[in-house]
Amino acid sequence: MYVTISDFINEWKREAVLTQKVLDGLTDDSLQQQVYPEGRTLGRIAWHLTASIPDYLAHFGLKIEKAVNEENVPASAKEIADTFKKLSEEAALAIEQQWSDDSLSQTQNAFGREETNAQILMGLIKHIVHHRGQLTILIRQAGLKPFGVYGPPKEDWVNLGVTNPPL
Repeated sequence: MYVTISDFINEWKREAVLTQKVLDGLTDDSLQQQVYPEGRTLGRIAWHLTASIPDYLAHFGLKIEKAVNEENVPASAKEIADTFKKLSEEAALAIEQQWSDDSLSQTQNAFGREETNAQILMGLIKHIVHHRGQLTILIRQAGLKPFGVYGPPKEDWVNLGVTNPPL
C-alpha cells in the first residue's frame, strides 16, 4: 500500500507508460473489435479506461477537468491515446497538488466500502490494469500484435531464444 504520494505517483507513471504503449498500438479499424455481438468495442473500453480517470478522482474530492466529449467514443485511436497521455499526467499532478502523504490514511466511502485514500488510489490503478487486460485480448482478436505489458507477446519469445513459448 502507498505510504507516500510519491509511492503512488511512481507506480502510476510506470503503469501509465505501459497503458500508453498498448493504446499507441491501436488502429482506427481495431476500435470496432467487439467482445461479442452487441458487446462493447475495443474503442469503447479504451475510451472508458481513459475518460474515467478524472471522473474517478473527482468522485473522491479531487479537482480535475473531465475528458472533452467524454460520452462519445472517438473514431481515432490517436485521439484516445493522446487523451490518455494528457489525462494520466493531469491526474498525477492533481494528486500531488491536492493530497498529502497524510491524506492517504484518511477514509472515504468508496462504492459502498470504507477505504483509505491509499486504497482508493490502488483501485484506480487496478481499474486501469483490468481494462488494459481486456484491450490486449481484443487487440489480438483484431489481428494486431499486442504490446507485451508484463512480459512478451508470443511473437517476441523467439527474440529471447525461446522456440517453444509456454502456453
